[in-house]
Amino acid sequence: MQRTQQIASFGIVLGVGVLALKVGAWSLGNSAALFADAMEATVNLIALFIGMVAIDFAARPADENHPYGHQKAEFFAAVVEGALIIVASVLILTHAWTTWRDAAPLMAPWQGLALNGLATALNAVWGSVMLRASRYAPTGSLQADGRHLWADAAMSAVIIAGLGAAQWRGLAILDPLLAAVFAIYVLWSGLSLISQSIGGLMDAAPAPDVVERIRRLVGGHAAGALEVHDLRTRHAGRQTYLEFHLVVPGEMRVSESHAICDRIEAALRTEMEQLVITIHVEPEGKAKHHGIPVL
Repeated sequence: MQRTQQIASFGIVLGVGVLALKVGAWSLGNSAALFADAMEATVNLIALFIGMVAIDFAARPADENHPYGHQKAEFFAAVVEGALIIVASVLILTHAWTTWRDAAPLMAPWQGLALNGLATALNAVWGSVMLRASRYAPTGSLQADGRHLWADAAMSAVIIAGLGAAQWRGLAILDPLLAAVFAIYVLWSGLSLISQSIGGLMDAAPAPDVVERIRRLVGGHAAGALEVHDLRTRHAGRQTYLEFHLVVPGEMRVSESHAICDRIEAALRTEMEQLVITIHVEPEGKAKHHGIPVL
């Protein structure tokens, strides 16, 4: 977790530099597309700061008021980030429309494009670093920020190429069009981020392949039991919660049924980190004759 916080902290410092470069690029001319990129950089910087605060809060241990921990703080942060992204898309569309209506000549000098290109490269590199780090310390904020930065870098590259072509061919109309396309992309990414975060807040289940993997591990290490049913999973920040009912023979000793539970839990934790497991042991009279096959 400390390494994750260090990455987020350095990301804010880098974000300040990227924002300065993109604002500098926009200030050299009146390009609507460069304004859009600078606006996106502003949102990125705010989002990185919110993400760092959320990561710090989510790392707090469980307490009396929050017995299940504080992991969902990251989902709240992602919702706020998504809302900011949507606001930025509206501002970009407004500016693109004003530029289109006023028909101002395009001013996007090569120096501005070079500054924007440097900022884009920094975003791409740091976005890749954040995504790689999220594999070892998966958090909603870190993954969301990494994907957002990398996608922003790709879109910025399109803007640079489009403005270069517009400047070369004298097609000023391309500038507000590029800004409008960028705004639509930003709007889509904001809505997607909110949708994913709401899923986490609403205790959405993990991906189907993860659930199937859990089912195979449970069934494959439940020898001695009669049945496994009512398996449920949910995400909460970095943790996945799993619960199910384990039916055993009525004459089985408590220690024997507990040994089966220990074996299942050990197999699950060996292959899956951040897993909280609850097993409800039942006698054979509670069998439902469906669920996960016991191998």
